[in-house]
Amino acid sequence: MPRSLPRLALALIVIAGVAWASLHRDQINLATLDAWIGSLGLWAPFAFVVLFALGTVAFIPGVIFSITGGALFGPVWGTVWNLTGATLGATLAFLVARYIAGDWVERRAGGFLKRTIDGINAEGWRFVAFVRLVPLFPFNLSNYLLGLTRISFAEYALATFVCMAPGAIAYTWLGHAGREALSGELNAVRYGLLALALLVTIAVLPRLIARLRSSFTWIETDELKRRLDRGEAIAVVDVRGADEFTGSLGHIAGARNIPIAELSQRLPELVGLERRPIVLVCRTDKRSATAARTLHAAGFAQVGVLRQGMEQWNASGLPVQGDQ
Repeated sequence: MPRSLPRLALALIVIAGVAWASLHRDQINLATLDAWIGSLGLWAPFAFVVLFALGTVAFIPGVIFSITGGALFGPVWGTVWNLTGATLGATLAFLVARYIAGDWVERRAGGFLKRTIDGINAEGWRFVAFVRLVPLFPFNLSNYLLGLTRISFAEYALATFVCMAPGAIAYTWLGHAGREALSGELNAVRYGLLALALLVTIAVLPRLIARLRSSFTWIETDELKRRLDRGEAIAVVDVRGADEFTGSLGHIAGARNIPIAELSQRLPELVGLERRPIVLVCRTDKRSATAARTLHAAGFAQVGVLRQGMEQWNASGLPVQGDQ
């Protein structure tokens, strides 16, 4: 219980902030922000970025800040401060969700939810880009939901910053051009962003659906180590080349080496393992994920992929064999 107190306290703070923002939603408008931030002089950009970030965490619509930023700072600096504030706020919400509930969701997720999260994790920055470029996803809510995945912080932050740029530029320009034109121009911008979102959806969605239908499961390094130590009958198959298998990263004790280029031809070597757990390993997890689909198509039922492969195994300080 004592270990959960900081998480509980942080959750209560966030809930209180969201509740306060909801109760004072009518007072948080363009005119109020413009008057208050504009009176701060040299401190205005700093205050604007901080307020944008906190507003994002508290579920205040970002478009209010984006248009205000354009009106106060112009199209260039307005875009810079808007992107900075939105990215900072998105990052804070992401980290808050991961700290409060990330581990809990990972332990409890099962079935379709687990496959969905695994598919999102596998897509990584591509899924973040998809969410940022498709305005159908609520920005403030998606920040928290993405924090419950295992997408790396660096990928999340960079993809968020880059892929929010089109919308930030558009809304900043609207704020700079003048709010009297917003009623007509706002719809034009939305239609333009929806067209961009359609192109992104066509490019990304098929890959994501394929991930969600994936027949393999992700296995973390510590989980695999525990299962091997318990003596479970797990077949570890390393699909790297022979030079990598005995190279600087070494290999897991007991692993058999079947390079991915030879996997289809060497499937007979795995006969008898169709109903045993098989864990595929490579340097990261790209080749092993591809190999997992090959095994599934060949009728193997229990196929796992070691997340982040031998790089993570070595980073965790776990024992390896090979020429070091």
